[in-house]
Amino acid sequence: MLDLNEIAMFVQVVRYGSFAEAARHLGVPANTLSRRIQQLEARLDTRLMQRSTRKLTLTGAGQAFHARCAGAVDGLLDASHELQGGSQVPSGLVRVAATADFFEFFPMDWVAEFLARYPQVKLDFVLSDAKADLIAEQIDVAFRAGPLQDSAFVGRQLLGPRSDGLVASPAYLATHGVPLTLQALVQHDCISAPHPGGHATWRLSSPAGVMEEVQVSGRFSANTAQALRKAALAGLGIVLLPPTMARLDVQAGLLVPVLPGYQRKSQGMNVIYPSRRQLPLAVSTFIDTFKDKLHGQDGWPKPVPDLE
Repeated sequence: MLDLNEIAMFVQVVRYGSFAEAARHLGVPANTLSRRIQQLEARLDTRLMQRSTRKLTLTGAGQAFHARCAGAVDGLLDASHELQGGSQVPSGLVRVAATADFFEFFPMDWVAEFLARYPQVKLDFVLSDAKADLIAEQIDVAFRAGPLQDSAFVGRQLLGPRSDGLVASPAYLATHGVPLTLQALVQHDCISAPHPGGHATWRLSSPAGVMEEVQVSGRFSANTAQALRKAALAGLGIVLLPPTMARLDVQAGLLVPVLPGYQRKSQGMNVIYPSRRQLPLAVSTFIDTFKDKLHGQDGWPKPVPDLE
């Protein structure tokens, strides 16, 4: 079997015109180069070059072999240089798996800013509520809520367990009033995930840090957070939402915090990726950028005064 290193050495000797010059550029002794070329000729069972004290001359076989190999060797060298240079500049494709409604509450402006800052990076988002198979789908990064369960992969926490809060639309509160105690929620329409008995139990931490619970019900339920948020915006009731999802609506006055002293600890968010070894710079930069963006985004804005 041919030794690819010997082929690369042969191409470099031809390029620089002598063993001495090629040896200087490659950082190996000239006699080592000469011996490796002789080994290549022995493997091929043909003479590739004529040696003299003045110069090297390619044989016909050497000319044909060089013509076939030079481009391939140069291509491999260029690829190597790009990877080595890319170690300082993020580049390449990053495939990201996330939920179908990811961009409903993660601003697209973050992506635009990232791509503007790193023009050699391409992002391919695979959005689905199904759990992505990182290996089969060639996923570089996946956003996952809750505790890490894929022990075969590497995970990093983006957001710790967050404090979900109660919100409702100003129109709903104007019609039904503002609850002043947790138990008052029993008299309100509350939006939650479907429950077989028609009632959901909300366990929240009180302003004093004591866990309290209340059974709530309503006329609308849904199994996605975005559907719950949109129902609250439509005035269908009071809902528990994470701050990352409700913040912009609260800031715009579309939703109002209710009983802001009560919070529910909810699952955090992590990113997972197949391996820590040789993680491409574009992938690690993407992860770090989104973590920085999310830093400080975990809290609720100051409560809005109760409606009259």
